[in-house]
Amino acid sequence: MIARRALALGLSALAALLAACSSSPKPTPTPLEPLQAKIAGRQVWRQSLGTPVAGLSVAVLGDRFLLASARGQLTSLDIGTGEVRSRLEIGAPLSAGVGSDGRHAAVVTQDNELVVSDSERVVWRTRLNSRVVTAPLVAGERVFVQAIDRSLWAFDAFDGRLLWSTPRSGEALSLQQPGVLLAYRNTLLAGVGPRLTAIDPISGALRGQMTIAAPRGTNEVERLADLVAPPARLGETVCVRAFQSAVGCVNAERGSVLWTRQQGGHQGVAMDAEFVFGSDASDRITAWRRSSGDVAWSSDRLRHRGLSAPLSLGSTVVFGDAEGWLHLLSRDRGETLLRLPTDGSAIVAPLVRSGLTVLAVTRAGNVFAFRPE
Repeated sequence: MIARRALALGLSALAALLAACSSSPKPTPTPLEPLQAKIAGRQVWRQSLGTPVAGLSVAVLGDRFLLASARGQLTSLDIGTGEVRSRLEIGAPLSAGVGSDGRHAAVVTQDNELVVSDSERVVWRTRLNSRVVTAPLVAGERVFVQAIDRSLWAFDAFDGRLLWSTPRSGEALSLQQPGVLLAYRNTLLAGVGPRLTAIDPISGALRGQMTIAAPRGTNEVERLADLVAPPARLGETVCVRAFQSAVGCVNAERGSVLWTRQQGGHQGVAMDAEFVFGSDASDRITAWRRSSGDVAWSSDRLRHRGLSAPLSLGSTVVFGDAEGWLHLLSRDRGETLLRLPTDGSAIVAPLVRSGLTVLAVTRAGNVFAFRPE
């Protein structure tokens, strides 16, 4: 029996546990169909990052992408050309990706040290009492940090003063996977177990909770339903995934749940004005109508290909896979429109965009920028 105590459970550990309970071989990835491209697109530049930090997130800052390597280097890349604008050595291996407001950037080391820098130097450091794998959020001259036990800290971005903190969630298990942490106007939104919590960023006081999933199962592993990154936001609507449980959308202004739908899966979601996109544990892709949660379409053509979280891009939705391909699908029908290669290794970070430039980071540590045309 699993002890009832706070325990970080990584995806690799969960996979090993599930594998031990089953002798079934790993499913064979669905072969890629021959494709006659229906839209144009090309690689516009490529850079080397080095080994990416586990759970890497990429910050989009005006005309720059900001990324962190596992060994502790922050790299700023020009969005148009891929040219290195700046590099900063943190001096220690990292456990979480980078968050930034354009002035301050924040990372967390494997020794549980929060490190905050400006564009040229480290300005302060402070020790945390829990492991962190979620990229810090830098907003409103504050740095917000979420630990794997879903406790939260808020620090002054300029001098590192602790402003407030919250206790650990009390959940029996928590994922060693980036969680949900984002700003909505003057509210901090954070995933705590299967709930999206609304918090006063000034005082840390709880403003409300919105439940995305009702975990069911015979043990703590089966009931594990932490909200996982990346979330999707458009206006007042925020949509999230609860690990292996459900996808749901809330109205962040009213603090109310709009809809939830049961679906297994461990990657976050994307959204546009009409649809919410996500893939389940077998990489079956579903598009739900944003207003109602009704299924608009689903597709099995990329099953078992190790899909990344999706990215909404104009008339398309984009997924990366474990072989380094980017798949651009029609947003309204799921038809494959274009397929673009990287270096053959898995896409390991959520895809991001600036305008029509899409950034993909591979396990081999290469950074690719593409531009559909």
